[in-house]
Amino acid sequence: MTSKAGLVWSILLITAGIVSLAFIFYTLFPGKVPSVAGQYFTPSEIERARHYQQIMRLLGVMAFLAQVVCLVWLVASTRAMAWSDTVLRITGGRYYPALIIYFILIWILLKVVALPFNFYGGFIVQHQWGFSTQNLGSWWMDYLKGGVLELVLAGIGVTLLFWSSGRWPHTWWAVAALFLSGWLFISTFLWPLLVAPLFNRFQPIEEGPVKTTVDRLAERAGLKIKEILVMDASRRTTKANAYFTGLGSTKRIVLYDNLLKNYPLEEVEAVIAHEMAHWQRGHIFRSLLWSVGANFLLLGMLYAVLKITFTYEIARPGPYPPHLLVATLLFLQLVSFLGQPLQNAISRHYEREADRVALQLTGNPDAMIRLHIDLARKNLSDIAPPPFITWLTASHPSPLERIREAEEVTR
Repeated sequence: MTSKAGLVWSILLITAGIVSLAFIFYTLFPGKVPSVAGQYFTPSEIERARHYQQIMRLLGVMAFLAQVVCLVWLVASTRAMAWSDTVLRITGGRYYPALIIYFILIWILLKVVALPFNFYGGFIVQHQWGFSTQNLGSWWMDYLKGGVLELVLAGIGVTLLFWSSGRWPHTWWAVAALFLSGWLFISTFLWPLLVAPLFNRFQPIEEGPVKTTVDRLAERAGLKIKEILVMDASRRTTKANAYFTGLGSTKRIVLYDNLLKNYPLEEVEAVIAHEMAHWQRGHIFRSLLWSVGANFLLLGMLYAVLKITFTYEIARPGPYPPHLLVATLLFLQLVSFLGQPLQNAISRHYEREADRVALQLTGNPDAMIRLHIDLARKNLSDIAPPPFITWLTASHPSPLERIREAEEVTR
């Protein structure tokens, strides 16, 4: 490793460490919630939500750090290279079988490292706080289905990435970014049809007040809504939510059945209007375009870092040796973590825009305010996270911020 490479990796690791420590500090010592929050929430509600979010945030950052430490250990101890050589010997020097086996080994290792955090946060904590409606078998079934899907898709991606490194030694990163960008559009189109039904059942919304509300809002928004679906979220959680997904002919708005059962019609209308606003403003397509640019930047940076770190291995003809996979995963983990502020800033901008459009569609800011209060109470959302937490990890404005913005309309 050259001195330049050592400097780059040191900067990445030290920066990620400092940011993680700051995240942990502000999670443990979040400071006071603005006094105005007392107009909408009791002190016990605020404290309970903060306690829940503290647990979930700590588990998330610990899982990230555990995986980073594992990858650093593999590289620094030379075990990454040793395992690669062993797999190549076992496969008789056949490159692609060795690459696939090596990828599976590393993937399993990282899954095992993260499993205690995922299980505790996704099953134990959710039961302790009254959110989960799953039994242990159902949780494991979801976990395994998601894992197998991730393994297959990531395995295909890794194979194509390393194949392209041999086919286009100096421009593979651009080819890979182009392929990944195309895949983002394809997967966004196919996800509602092929992936989502593996985990939930979806039914068209029935005739009635909600359907009438949908038709009225769609007319105001100038949209032709083909599908508003209800998802059986109550099979897994008591939390309420909704989302907009798909691309082209697969675009649809999905409502949790918990939302329809437990929230008044005016608040459901506010949710639907918010999701329609995402549709009207093309937020999914715009997010995909941002992702395309990020893909080229990220993979270009990856190529540059690998080139100065593994100069000899990259100069050799043929695809990269399998052990470069570990450094690749480490780089992607670190840069993705450090890139969260930009990604989340874009997401928060879109959420604010959707809230504003939703208020125009419904003309009912009071319902929007009640919605954010009820969602925050029932989902235990942090009412007003510390600014650093918001900057780093928040994909949505805080409940208090959304409430205050809705109140501006009434003045």
